[in-house]
Amino acid sequence: MSMDVGGAKGGLKADINVTPLVDVMLVLLIIMMLIAPMLQKGVDVRLPLASNTTDKPETQEQTVVAVDANKVFYLNSIRVREDDLTNQIVSIMETRKEKVVLIKGDQDTPYSAIMVAMDRLRAANIENIGLITERKIRPGESGGR
Repeated sequence: MSMDVGGAKGGLKADINVTPLVDVMLVLLIIMMLIAPMLQKGVDVRLPLASNTTDKPETQEQTVVAVDANKVFYLNSIRVREDDLTNQIVSIMETRKEKVVLIKGDQDTPYSAIMVAMDRLRAANIENIGLITERKIRPGESGGR
């Protein structure tokens, strides 16, 4: 048994060596697996606690207005001026089937800032508004989140 390594007369080998390609693809896959969760982080807000909540995972299809403790508004994790909030929401909602907007307000955000966000949503003809909160852990429950 012999192996043909380019022919008897010193010809070139026409086979493709896929090992470097596989190595590069695995490295890219690992990088994407590490970076993807970091891109979906959102805005840092300490959500208020509530005992009557339901778990709803955040997805890319949802429209989320976040208000931090300094009354800074974010629309889908992008900082937006208060004056531009209505126009930005209208432009986003033109392509959405589900006309629901969720509001994430920091615990230290003044109530007036949350009401400003709700007023801007009403001005954009958004009727379905949800408030995102953290589940309050009752005595005897484990903190699964």
